Amino acid sequence: MAALIDVILPVFIVIGFGYLAVWRGYISDQAIDSLMKFAQGFAIPALLFRAISTLDLGQNFDIALLGAFYAGALSGFAAGLLGARYLFGRDWEDAVAIGFVGLFSNSVLLGLPITELAYGADALQSNFAIIAIHSPFCYFVGITAMEIIRNRGGRLSALPGKVLRAMFRNALVIGIALGFAVNLGGIPLPHVFTEAVDLVVRAGLPVALFGLGGILFRYRPEGDMRTILFIVAVSLLLHPAVTWALVHLFGLDTGSVRSAVITAAMAPGVNAYLFANMYDRAKRVAASAVLVGTAGTILTGTFWLSILP
Repeated sequence: MAALIDVILPVFIVIGFGYLAVWRGYISDQAIDSLMKFAQGFAIPALLFRAISTLDLGQNFDIALLGAFYAGALSGFAAGLLGARYLFGRDWEDAVAIGFVGLFSNSVLLGLPITELAYGADALQSNFAIIAIHSPFCYFVGITAMEIIRNRGGRLSALPGKVLRAMFRNALVIGIALGFAVNLGGIPLPHVFTEAVDLVVRAGLPVALFGLGGILFRYRPEGDMRTILFIVAVSLLLHPAVTWALVHLFGLDTGSVRSAVITAAMAPGVNAYLFANMYDRAKRVAASAVLVGTAGTILTGTFWLSILP
């Protein structure tokens, strides 16, 4: 157990530094916003671009791996959406935003560093295979569901354009798309360019974790606690439980099992709040769920790591 905590705590200590820095006034909200803009708008998309541009797509894109992970994600979305609507009486637009919290686990800022600390950098290939379609898949599901709800009585022909425009305003999706273009097109990249990109990439995770801590201070839990605890339980327990069952049913190798379950077990990502903010729906629930879920991952993440091979 102590070894597992040693794997998880460094990630949360960096997050805690960011939280403490804002709480004590050492760094402003505006500075945190700038850090996150750099991390999410440049460094993390660059990381995804480099990872996917060099990924062996034939070897790592295992349909069973992706099916196990995304079946768990969709179960989280469905449980969050239906629970918000029928257990807590939220309107359908709020319910979609809350469902998105159960859909979008923090695959990059938590999943990558925890997997790397636990099993080494060589264990990340399956993580990157999941992450390669994570943002496109989740935003496609969330945006499509929200636009269907908002479009009640409108023209269905307008939906595809709205969904695509919303998706390709997201820097993560753009980085992923460019990575696929380079990989599938066999485009050679100059060494000086890749070295420059790698410099940016190395700053990405620590800056993003520090910035996440600052953002979590801003959105302290308040109100709607039953809804928040419900969707956190969906994210931390239901999603990884479904994924864990399916990876064993499909007979996946040890590396794939580890990557799929750890990624599924991570707290809702900041994108859950960004999605809620984009539509101005259930923002307090989404932001508070990110904070409560991130703290809860210390316990639940340790549990999931303890049962992995």
